[in-house]
Amino acid sequence: MNSLPGPADEMWRKAMRTLMLRTRLRQGWTRARASLIPIAQASLAAGVAYLVARYVLGHEQPFFAPVAAWVLLGFTAQRDVRRVSEMAVGVAVGVAMGDLVVHLIGSGWWQLSLVLFFSAIAARFIDRGALLVTQAGVQAIIVVGLPSVSGGPLGRWTDALIGGAIALLVALLTPGDTRRRPRALAERAVTELAETLETLARGMRSRDLDDVRAALVLGRASEPVLAEWQEAARDARELARISVGRIHRGELARLEEQAVLVDRAMRSVRVLARRVVPVLEGEHDVQPVAGLIEGFATGVRQLASDVASGGDGARGREALTGVAAQADPRTVGEGDWQVQSLVMLLRSPVVDALEAAGASPGEARDALPEL
Repeated sequence: MNSLPGPADEMWRKAMRTLMLRTRLRQGWTRARASLIPIAQASLAAGVAYLVARYVLGHEQPFFAPVAAWVLLGFTAQRDVRRVSEMAVGVAVGVAMGDLVVHLIGSGWWQLSLVLFFSAIAARFIDRGALLVTQAGVQAIIVVGLPSVSGGPLGRWTDALIGGAIALLVALLTPGDTRRRPRALAERAVTELAETLETLARGMRSRDLDDVRAALVLGRASEPVLAEWQEAARDARELARISVGRIHRGELARLEEQAVLVDRAMRSVRVLARRVVPVLEGEHDVQPVAGLIEGFATGVRQLASDVASGGDGARGREALTGVAAQADPRTVGEGDWQVQSLVMLLRSPVVDALEAAGASPGEARDALPEL
């Protein structure tokens, strides 16, 4: 018989909201910490661009100089020189076309359409990059939409050139390590998998359904950082093809592959956590499975350390191999098919984690006892 909602249910929901909030705050701090230096560099570059345009060239309102510097550098450490150059050209083309049209025929709705069309055509003629075309169009729209300022008919164009030149200089002098952000996100995501497993194991040890449900909440809350890890690793690998970080392409490809495997493992762990609830309610002995999950969490913790440092995953692989060898439903939960079903569900994420730790698909599967 289902009990009516009461104070205990409200307390549990409040605890889950608090847990979700803490997880989101932790993820936000990880993103902010990783972007601290790039944001500081872009902010300083924008200020310097304004300084040069205002006090060296004498432009009273050098709007486009700081805008160009900020837009080109952005807030991530993945600054490829080609990308910054491409965007700089796009900004210059858009501002030049906008200045020219406004100077010749004024501003209005049809002038805006005209300058946007020709800016995009010119950008496509110069290069195939989508960023170049986008920046050319956006800057042209801004030029036509804003009132003209001092500096002559090409004042805004020279401001954009100054901002672009300073941004390019920063990109050349501070190339950055394309592995830094994917590594940081990988460590956070793998740690969240470990925390989910630890919470689930604790709930099974104490037969506390609230802890089991908390593991589900943690698993769902990890989705943003897992998605961000995959995106960051993919972008970094693509940038590394032509940047100074091309020597790291192998590790970046590996980080991208690990992101997919850890995401798959997390999804399987959430399925396992949902299955644990009815098994616990049925008074089955889940202690042996809890022990396996604790060992799994230990191996995942070691994997988190490995991905953060760029290690080969040997420590995590060794621990996870030991867990896989024990994941045998014929011995764990013998005679109780419901407990055995938990062992079966555990095998899949262990294999994914083993592959993430550097094992080949065949080695990961062979680590499991045959059924």
